[in-house]
Amino acid sequence: MHRISKAGSPGRVGNTVIASVTVVALCSGVWLVRSGTEGHPPPQPSAAQSGTGGAARQPVRTLPHSPPERIRIPSIGVNAPLMGLGLTPQGSLDVPPSERKNLAGWYEAGTAPGERGTAIVAGHVDNAEGPAVFYDLGALRKGSAIEVARRDGGTARFTVDAVEVYDSRHFPDDKVYGAASRPELRVITCGGGYSRATGYQGNVVVFAHLTGSR
Repeated sequence: MHRISKAGSPGRVGNTVIASVTVVALCSGVWLVRSGTEGHPPPQPSAAQSGTGGAARQPVRTLPHSPPERIRIPSIGVNAPLMGLGLTPQGSLDVPPSERKNLAGWYEAGTAPGERGTAIVAGHVDNAEGPAVFYDLGALRKGSAIEVARRDGGTARFTVDAVEVYDSRHFPDDKVYGAASRPELRVITCGGGYSRATGYQGNVVVFAHLTGSR
């Protein structure tokens, strides 16, 4: 399993050890097997949505630490509560309960969305009953808005820089989980090819940066 290290915000653990077991936990694809719809997997990002380069952006005020409580992605109809996630005994990021399909999670020992650094949010693409919270994540486009409601009553607003899909055998730990000098967000679910025997073969990852707050 691949493991990564990342410095978090002062006084907290940070994204210390998140292993590839996370990919497996999110990506069984039970619904596709049971429904016989393996020919109709969730949408995947096109090449046009990849790449995080671009023009320099105006800096925005970094927000103080406050746990996130809800994530909203209007363009794909996501409006979901967030639970805190820790690490499993194997050192991988835990995942939300699969039976709660409209629930996502954030790595609570690391960066909170809006703080300087890389905040991590993860959720299932489907469960045994059908599509789950991030089923349409692969349809997200550059420039789309993501809003994270925080416990302090504020909302951190992010803009999508890129939407990528990676094979789990070549998952770029440093690129996804690595330290950032500005407030950034990663939203992760299953994606890539689908195998009836092993489930989804990779992950869809959304890269976004903080562009405002209210």
